[in-house]
Formats: sequence, structure tokens, C-alpha cells
Amino acid sequence: MRLFGTDGIRATVNKNPMTPETVLRIGMAVAHLLREKHGRNMILIGKDTRLSGYMIESALTSGICSMGMNVTLVGPLPTPAIAFLTRTLRLDAGIVISASHNPFKDNGIKFFSSEGFKLPDELEKKIEALVLDDGLSKNRPNGSDIGKAYRLDDATGRYIEYIKSTIPKGVNFEGIKIVVDCANGAAYKTTPWLLRELGADVISINDRPDGININEGCGSLHVERLHEAVKLHNADIGIAHDGDADRSIFCDEKGRIVDGDKVMGMCAVEMKRDKMLRKDTVVSTVMSNIGLDKYLEMNNIKLVRTKVGDRYVVEKMLDGGYNLGGEQSGHIVFLNHNTTGDGPLTAVQVLHIMKKRESALSKLSQEIKLYPQILTNVEVKHFTNIKTIPEIEEAIKAAEKRLEGRGRVLVRPSGTEPKIRIMVEGKDFKLIKKLSEDISRVIKEKCGS
Repeated sequence: MRLFGTDGIRATVNKNPMTPETVLRIGMAVAHLLREKHGRNMILIGKDTRLSGYMIESALTSGICSMGMNVTLVGPLPTPAIAFLTRTLRLDAGIVISASHNPFKDNGIKFFSSEGFKLPDELEKKIEALVLDDGLSKNRPNGSDIGKAYRLDDATGRYIEYIKSTIPKGVNFEGIKIVVDCANGAAYKTTPWLLRELGADVISINDRPDGININEGCGSLHVERLHEAVKLHNADIGIAHDGDADRSIFCDEKGRIVDGDKVMGMCAVEMKRDKMLRKDTVVSTVMSNIGLDKYLEMNNIKLVRTKVGDRYVVEKMLDGGYNLGGEQSGHIVFLNHNTTGDGPLTAVQVLHIMKKRESALSKLSQEIKLYPQILTNVEVKHFTNIKTIPEIEEAIKAAEKRLEGRGRVLVRPSGTEPKIRIMVEGKDFKLIKKLSEDISRVIKEKCGS
């Protein structure tokens, strides 16, 4: 059984591997590996607002404690807060129970090392092997050697103070009206509280989670709600998170969406001005718009690309000694401050640039001219290696030939869902729309659900 995708473990709840029985064994496996290295110590567990979070939290806690490790519970909190707290509290590992932008019926488990980074592939493979190992339960301790669960009551406050510390003392956002779409997720308290403490006038929407409304027609995947609210309230900026708040998508005062590519461009130029951009380089994925390449090149900044997934962005940043990276989807990594994509942190950095430059978001972002880009998801029966299907390969090659170097085609299986993702990019919108439709049709015919 393969547990891990590109972003931890994720599945429909009560279907393998997201069942209480398997989750219990996952907890046991992680605790066994860590106890071998560190003794009893502590694992931090946070979650988003999904109904199933209670069940999975209990199963994980039971498995970990049964192997002699202790647990600290913090409840609903953004994913980047777990990475930060794991590192600063000097714990052995952090676990986030979340399926990010997926609907509430799904859930997932992400792991952070003691340094706050996502686990390497080798360790994930060891966890998978132990979960399937019949001998795992033989290693359980007895009596006073079993673990204990604690609760950290001031976790949200600690995280907010850390975010505030990333901008100079004395800087505030007074006079800025902000709409925050919390996606009924993990940041429903955190981001509004953070921005109000910094003096902003905050209109908070989708901040009443009920266990099943996370990401439902809201948040970073449904930015039309943000657009409407910014226009309605005559706000200066809109900020939308996903369910676990490791990403931010923005809306300027004119109602136009500002995605992760534009955010990376703005932040890179600002950091270079301040001599803070290491090696004058930004790391992003193959999904980032070619317009970002051209804007960075104009400012003598290099763009390094990786495969899709913020973990691969972070790995490349660490390997190359870079400190700014991210994804078009709004995962932005400021390695000077945190070890993973951080939605609230990104929001504060963008607001700080606006304040520092005394400029509207529309003006800051307008210099970055993005090419038209069409993203399509085709549901399939199962994860498919598209390179083994000649008809799909032929459709992709035909599209690339039509673009003749004036655009890009990227077709890949999702790392988290049974879908094939298609990206076609180029200056001619009508052409890329047709090419996207052609490729989608062939995929549906050959492997559609």
C-alpha cells in the first residue's frame, strides 16, 4: 500500500489509508522511528477544521502514545504554524491533519521534521514499511513507559507574535481596509486577529467553520467570493487562504486577482532592492507563468524551476542556498522566516511592501505581464502514467508543434487526487483554449472516469 503523495498522506475519510485503524498504525510507526533516535520527548499535532479531524487526531494520538512518545495538541491552526512551533519548541516532529484545499470529506496527514521541514522520501518509505509490518505492535512499551498527551493553550498567540516579528517594529497597517477569506479553515481566527493587531480595518468572511464547510465555494480556489467582497466593501486588498492556510491568493482594490507568480515577482524585486535576495534567484515550479520569467529577467533575477509541489521548491532552495520560492497557487516560502509555505506570513509581507512603497497592490503588480494560461483537470479512474498511452502523447506533441515555441504545454497526473492536470500557456488565448480542449478530449476518451 502506497501512503504518501506529493504532500503527505491524503484520501477520502474512512477509506484506506484514512481509516482509524491505519491512522493508528501510522502514529505507531512514526513514534517508533522517532523513539529509536530521541527517546520519549514530544510530537506536536495540529489540524484544520474538518469534522473528521477529531477522529484522526484521536487515532494518531493513541498510536503515538502506545509507542512511548508524548503528544502536544494545539487544535485548529495553520500548517505553517505547526512547522514554526515544532522548530521553536524543539520538538521531535510536527503533524498536521489536513487535506488542504480538498473538500471536507477528504483528510490528510502531513509531517514536519524537528527542523520544520517536510520529511524526505526515504523516511516516508520507512513509515510505509512499518505500517505494513506485522511486528510493529511487538515493540510497544508497558506501564509507565507509555506516552501522555498535553495541550498547548497559547499556540495561536505564539504564532501571531512570530509573524509580527518578521516586519520592522513600528510598522502598522492603519488606514488599510482588508477583506480576509478564511475558507472556513485553519486560519479562521489567526489571520483576522493578526491583521487587527497590526492596525488594519479587517472584514473577515468565511470564518465560521462547522466541520463540513471548509473550502466550500470559498477560499483561494473560489476567489470570486473575495472579488465580490472587496468591491462591496471598497477595500484596499483582499486575501484568500486555503483550508490549512499555507497559501494566500490576493485581490487588488480594483477586484483583479493577484496570484502566487505576481507575489513572487513583487517580493523578489523588493528583496533585491534591500539586498536580501540570496544569489538574486527565485525558485518556482514548472507551473509558473512564463511572464514571471520575463519580469524577473528584466530585473536581473534568475528563476529556477522544479517539479510541482512546495516540498520540491524547498528542497531546491536548501540545495542552492536560496531564500525565496513558491508556487503559482499561492504557496510562498520565505526561508529567512519559515520552512514551508505560509499564508499569513505572505499576507503580511505583501502589506508591508504596499505600506513601504505607499502604493496600491494594483500598481505594484501591474508590471508583471502574465501570459494567458488555461488549467484543466480531467477526472480519471485511477492514477495513470500518460506516457504509456500513445494517443495522449500524440495530442501533446501536436499542441506543442502548434505553439512553435510561443507557449508551453504541461500535462501531469495530480499527486493528491485521481485527476490529470493540463496546463496550456501562450499569447493567443483562442489557440491555447482549443489545444487544451483537444488534449482533454483524448484523455477523457482513454482514461476518463
